[in-house]
Amino acid sequence: MNTFLIIVIILVIVIVAIISIYNTLVAKKNQVSNISAGVDTQLKKRYDLIPNLVAAVKEYLIHEKETLQKVTELRNLAMAAKNNGEKFELNNQISKLLGGIFVAVEAYPNLKANENVLHLQRTLTEVEEQLSAARRAYNSSVMDYNNACEMFPTNIVASLFNFEKREFFEASDSEKTTPNVSELFKK
Repeated sequence: MNTFLIIVIILVIVIVAIISIYNTLVAKKNQVSNISAGVDTQLKKRYDLIPNLVAAVKEYLIHEKETLQKVTELRNLAMAAKNNGEKFELNNQISKLLGGIFVAVEAYPNLKANENVLHLQRTLTEVEEQLSAARRAYNSSVMDYNNACEMFPTNIVASLFNFEKREFFEASDSEKTTPNVSELFKK
């Protein structure tokens, strides 16, 4: 009877440990999803602002028409992205093009003085800062979750219940380099 009781106690401890680890993994996975939704909210704000910015600067930046069209095209593609990797890559491209538009705006005194453009620029800058903070929070949450999926003993439970690692948001190679501002005005 004594051996049976020891086996039952060990079995109960193992089951409680597995349940606890499973619940921890679920909580971390849900945190990643929650923060991902926060990033999506910021991206939605950005997507809503882009058409207004493009419309406001379009008449001034005739020779930048291709850039404005590309921003609009990328916005539409990013809104329809099916996975985080695709969404992240498209938004990296949008960030690069928006930076180019801001530089171009600086070159036009009338546009720079336009209250609507200034307001849109400030709002978009604020959204970009919020998006940057949301991306950092997302990456931190993904790191915590991925660590749990890879570290012993949680990796055993993670593989047993098919918890999969998540992708980090990473800046594209073009965002990691210093932009050549003079290239923005050659066309």
